[in-house]
Parts: sequence; C-alpha cells; structure tokens
Amino acid sequence: MLRPKVPTNPTPTGLVVPLAAEPTAAVRHNPPAPAAQPSPRPAGRLTPATALALVGGGTAAVLIVGAVLVSMLLAVAITGVSVAVCAVVLRSMLASGRTHR
Repeated sequence: MLRPKVPTNPTPTGLVVPLAAEPTAAVRHNPPAPAAQPSPRPAGRLTPATALALVGGGTAAVLIVGAVLVSMLLAVAITGVSVAVCAVVLRSMLASGRTHR
C-alpha cells in the first residue's frame, strides 16, 4: 500500500542512474475540480458592525497581551526583590557571626 520511494543516486560522473522500480498498480487520475464561481457580493467591503467587531477584538487582544506582559514583569521584579532581601539577611547573619566570636 505505502511503499517508500528511494531517491536516485548520482554517480561521480554526474550521470543519474535510476534504481530498478517494481511494477505498481495502475494510477488513476481524478478529473480536475470545477472552478470556483465568484461570489455575487464584492469582496473587501466592511460593514460598520464588522469594523466595530474587528476594533473590539483587536483592543481585547492588546489588553490581554499587555496584562500578561505586565504580570510577567511584576513576577520578575518580585523575585528580584526577594533574592536581594535574602542576600542582605544572609550577609548580616554572616557578618554578625564573625564579630561575636
């Protein structure tokens, strides 16, 4: 049913020698599909409702992407502040341990 096709290998002389092919079943050619009929209404015309829907969808997409980016930035900022606080606390603990010996 499904047989892989082995590509032809070029020889060093540049001549292409095809491999021996096994006989396969007869190939049926389907007739070409009928051409699509043009639509009766002109393409590319926007109604006010369609334009309003496109503007609303674009605005919603921009707001959602902005909210996601702001939340990611906020998460990075909070993580950075918490790492800085941990570094200050560890530094003070190590410094106080050296002086109280």
